Parts: sequence; C-alpha cells; structure tokens
Amino acid sequence: MSDSPRAVFEKLLAGMVNCDFDNLWQLYAPDIVLEHPFAVPEPTVTRGQEGVRRLLDGLREWFEMTAKNVTIYETADPEVIVAEWDWDYETRVPGTDEQLTTANVIVMRVRDGQIVESRDYHNHAALAQIITG
Repeated sequence: MSDSPRAVFEKLLAGMVNCDFDNLWQLYAPDIVLEHPFAVPEPTVTRGQEGVRRLLDGLREWFEMTAKNVTIYETADPEVIVAEWDWDYETRVPGTDEQLTTANVIVMRVRDGQIVESRDYHNHAALAQIITG
C-alpha cells in the first residue's frame, strides 16, 4: 500500500528539516505540477521531477529550516491534504546571520504515494529580502 497524503507530507517536511535535498525530489510524481502563487517577482509553476530537483538543489545553499506549529487537515478528497506550519529559517548567506519565521500553507494532492499537484503558499518576499539584504 502506498503512503497516505499525510505520510508523504510528513516525509517532505522531515526531508526539508534534515536538508535531504538529494532524495526529496523522489516524493514527487514524474508529471508533478508545483505552483508557488506568491513567488516573487511573479508566481511560478514547476513541472516534472527534474524541475523539482533543480528547485530543491537551489535551496540547499540558502537556508537551514526548522518546522513548528504543524497542522495537517484531511479533506473529503482522500488524495488531498492541506497543511500549515511555521518555518524558522537561518540563512547560509555569507556575511549574514539572518533569522526569520514565516507562515506556510500547502494544498497537496498525493496519488500512489507521490505528490502529483501542490500549491505552496510561502512568504517569498521575506525570503528574498534576507537573501538579497
């Protein structure tokens, strides 16, 4: 039996916290559609595992993250969950020791143990600010 949407999200969150970026992309289906509606300067859509892999590779150099206040909501659709949590970020940007806490929400569809759709709502403007100063 495949992992439930809850279990897949929990693996995703644990992988982010543990900086397991080399393996996280495997949680996503080959035809994943990953949306970031609040990305700056404009919303983004990433398609496919390779796109997700590149996106995750880019994160490893910027932040260490700790998750707190995690709440997972199951929906009437057994493939869909909504999760909300706070990230505590510490930057890895040379010359800075910035820290930031942001609220996050994901609406995620999981099929056969892999993420097939995800709309990720993060505070990209705040993240960009601490990266660029």
